[in-house]
Amino acid sequence: MPKSLLALFVLALLPLGGCMQTTLSPSTDASMTVRDRQLLAHTPYAQANVPEQYLRHIVDYPRKEQPGTILVDTDARYLYYVLPDSKAIRYGVAVGEEAMAFSGVARVGRLAEWPDWVPTAEIQARLGPYPARVAGGPANPLGARGIYLYVGNKDTLYRIHGTNQPEYIGQAISSGCIRMRNEDVIDLFDRVKLNATVVVLPPGQNARVEAGPSWRG
Repeated sequence: MPKSLLALFVLALLPLGGCMQTTLSPSTDASMTVRDRQLLAHTPYAQANVPEQYLRHIVDYPRKEQPGTILVDTDARYLYYVLPDSKAIRYGVAVGEEAMAFSGVARVGRLAEWPDWVPTAEIQARLGPYPARVAGGPANPLGARGIYLYVGNKDTLYRIHGTNQPEYIGQAISSGCIRMRNEDVIDLFDRVKLNATVVVLPPGQNARVEAGPSWRG
């Protein structure tokens, strides 16, 4: 085959390769239940315009964590769910301010859909009086899902959860927990397994996952 024809053949295949790569991207709402759709159809908060970089993507992942691991890069405001073949799903998150944030290695000790929120005494003292228990729903600060972090058999009191304040995705805010868009925490919840490893990097320790090729979720 002449070189000119070979070059044209390769160029013609490039768009097809791109289309095949995009199929790796998870569906935006595939994991939503009927209840999810009902509760999220009329949220009591405004839908935020989250920057493109904090929307769900599949990215190259050069680190060595095993598939099924969650890694949180607090500096970059990203959460990675590790996939096989050196890939990961990258979600934008809001993280806690440095003095209040959890860091270290934990495990998923509990999973809950539309969890109730029980404010701790520290939250009551810092943010003002709340009911002893806030029922699950779109107005609840824990949002659509709760992923509870344990060290051994002890609840760390830190969670990965949804939010009723999506405008804070990509920021560090007063709560020490890891907040995600409700659509994203539903997607993550559907993937993560009980007892999965969760690595939360401390401020100043970047995950060093370069901004390489990515596909929008």
